[in-house]
Amino acid sequence: AREGRGAAAPGGTGAGSAMDAPSAAGLGGADPQLQRFIEVETQKQRFQQLVHQMTELCWEKCMDKPGPKLDSRAETCFVNCVERFIDTSQFILNRLEQTQKSKSAFSESLSD
Repeated sequence: AREGRGAAAPGGTGAGSAMDAPSAAGLGGADPQLQRFIEVETQKQRFQQLVHQMTELCWEKCMDKPGPKLDSRAETCFVNCVERFIDTSQFILNRLEQTQKSKSAFSESLSD
């Protein structure tokens, strides 16, 4: 592993950092077309961050010695690593969504 560059967990650091584009909700009465553009660009940025995290994580885990071709062990490792990264990311997103829904339902039940 490279020094000083630990691999982040899927959905980990960077997804909500101060470097992200401003959210459309923070623009108030701005042009809806501009808001949509910013939402799309923010999603693209987050996707690129995930791809970067996945690439770094799987490279560190699977690549022993770079060569002109991938051996079958490294290829299998990359496939498994990418699949696990996607599965884990999806699990985290689903879990966050469930948590958000339960918080909303709890808040609504308190206001009744």
